[in-house]
Amino acid sequence: MELTRRPRRLRTDGIRPLVRETEVTAADLIAPVFVDATTDERQPIESMPGHERVPVEEAVARVEEIRETGVEAVIVFGIPDSKDDRGTRAWADDGVVQEATRRITDETDAYVITDVCLCEYTSHGHCGVLTSDASERLEAVRSSGTIEHDDEDPALTVENDDTLDLLGKIATSHAAAGADMVAPSGMIDGMVGAIRESLDAAGHENVPIMSYAAKYESAFYGPFRDAADGAPSFGDRRHYQMDPANAREATREVTLDVEQGADVLMIKPALPYLDVVSTVRQEYDHPVAAYNVSGEYAMLHAAADRGWLDLEAVAYESLLSIKRAGADLILTYFAEDVARRL
Repeated sequence: MELTRRPRRLRTDGIRPLVRETEVTAADLIAPVFVDATTDERQPIESMPGHERVPVEEAVARVEEIRETGVEAVIVFGIPDSKDDRGTRAWADDGVVQEATRRITDETDAYVITDVCLCEYTSHGHCGVLTSDASERLEAVRSSGTIEHDDEDPALTVENDDTLDLLGKIATSHAAAGADMVAPSGMIDGMVGAIRESLDAAGHENVPIMSYAAKYESAFYGPFRDAADGAPSFGDRRHYQMDPANAREATREVTLDVEQGADVLMIKPALPYLDVVSTVRQEYDHPVAAYNVSGEYAMLHAAADRGWLDLEAVAYESLLSIKRAGADLILTYFAEDVARRL
């Protein structure tokens, strides 16, 4: 039999780059930065090799390190100097993200995105105001000194509508500090609309919103919660983050955020949910972002440490798969390493 179709003809070194369908560039990447108001020196994050919490005074230096690799965009997460049940330090004018953002925007040309959520700022670690039942559970946990996990307990949730006003305050305070974009991550119903209304009322109508439009209640977030000190003190987040079993639900969630004015649509995590990334890319004309989360980063590092994988190769291949699925922007802890390779 004579072969008339030989795909291998286009796989030789000379032609291979010319017919490549997908490219990852430094311009596609957003690097997370953790700024810690409780320390005066850099603190390594044990579960995320190569990453640190930096004090406010080091925020500019950290961003400049990132920019030297070619990555121009960062997303800032804050660890506050104190916490309370409502997370009031999240919208304080002298809060950790606000102060870091002012310094970064004043002294660098980086594009600064800020995380808009309450979990790092609340004493209970949940992403909003607790319901009365959940508040009672929290007091019981504090009194007993033990942390209970009850997968059937319906009380472990946040008061959705009471949280919206606080998210608006946070986003407005970030914009006032100079944030180029705000990124609400709590999966609170109506959060995009509430934030858009607050931003516009304060004269920040040109500040875009990158919504965590489809954020799953994933087991891949563990190292991040160490990094940002944002783990729940009791219970879990399944009542406001999405069930990993659901894909069609993501379309409903994304549609609501589009209707409320989201400018960029985020899917989190990335690798276990590439089907969702692809669907959102096909169904919406908005820019699509995907978060290559801490657990994805940590597991590749762990395998590489055992000698099972080539870290540089699998890091790049992971980001390539996310881009191929349809992501325009990728938040990743590999940003600097991959950008250097590129």
